[in-house]
Amino acid sequence: MSGQVFNILIVGQSGRLMYEAVLFAASLRHMSPNFQGRLIVAVPQPGHLWSQDPSIRNEPVLETLSRLDVEIIPFENHHFGQAYAYGNKIEALSVLPKDEPFVFFDTDTLITGDIGAVPFDFSRPSASLRREGTWPKPTLYGPGYSEIWRTLYDRFGLDFESSLDRSQPDEYWKRYLYFNAGYFYGPCPHVFGSRFLEYVVSIRDDLPQALVCQSLDPWLDQIALPLVIHSLGGARDSLPDGYLDGSTSCHYRTFPLLYARESDHVVATLEEVCAPNWIKKVLKSYEPIKRLVYQGKGQRVRVLFDRDNLPRREQAIRNKIKSEGLWMR
Repeated sequence: MSGQVFNILIVGQSGRLMYEAVLFAASLRHMSPNFQGRLIVAVPQPGHLWSQDPSIRNEPVLETLSRLDVEIIPFENHHFGQAYAYGNKIEALSVLPKDEPFVFFDTDTLITGDIGAVPFDFSRPSASLRREGTWPKPTLYGPGYSEIWRTLYDRFGLDFESSLDRSQPDEYWKRYLYFNAGYFYGPCPHVFGSRFLEYVVSIRDDLPQALVCQSLDPWLDQIALPLVIHSLGGARDSLPDGYLDGSTSCHYRTFPLLYARESDHVVATLEEVCAPNWIKKVLKSYEPIKRLVYQGKGQRVRVLFDRDNLPRREQAIRNKIKSEGLWMR
């Protein structure tokens, strides 16, 4: 499957995401110089769903993205916006060309290898398996995992039984199809996006009874994503292990977490990509990169942890970094 041409989409807007977009684009161009597809940054436009203008107006950022051969395409929010910014990734899919395979990445991702060598099977969509059992959270007297998930599959006429990983025990979260929405891919962004939008809006606006005691924020996109993937013939094992969220990409989420838990290769890639002066002139305006990368404080975070023996829960990592005064977002 390698050598395919596909497009990459990220969402950028004013503030943190525009700097992450520069870093994403710089890492893609540095680590995947032969990438043949389009790199598109979808930018939400001001409207009634935003209290402030979310578009990118920073000229140095715009000039740097242009130099990195990024296409910036605006889109309008009709269903989401400031109240649920995770919905941007759903509405932004409409800016991609129809019937062309795509990969969506969260902006807080670093490309660390040759993206063109990833053996995508776009006919079988999938998404990131770098996740914890964050949803649902069954209550003592409420429905369990099976009833909650079955209710959702039934809502959209999907076969629940074929989605199960029967190597995992009943009522254990890994038995049920569940992804992190940090990346996902498919053969057509319009088909994927319209299905995603349909499911998310249905769940949000007509909550199934089994979900009454469950939180939807921020999990709504990750609740619908497995349903979308299953409906389109995708699966949890569509992509071999070790590429995305592995040798080819890193969904770091925050820079302190990157320095705390990621590999030496990821850290070296980050610092190498940030080094050129024309990149540095832009990224040093973002305080976490300025302090952690350019002022070297990331290495102070790094020595606090043994990558071979990290705390099991992310919150423990965060708390340790905060206790040293090195946490920033």
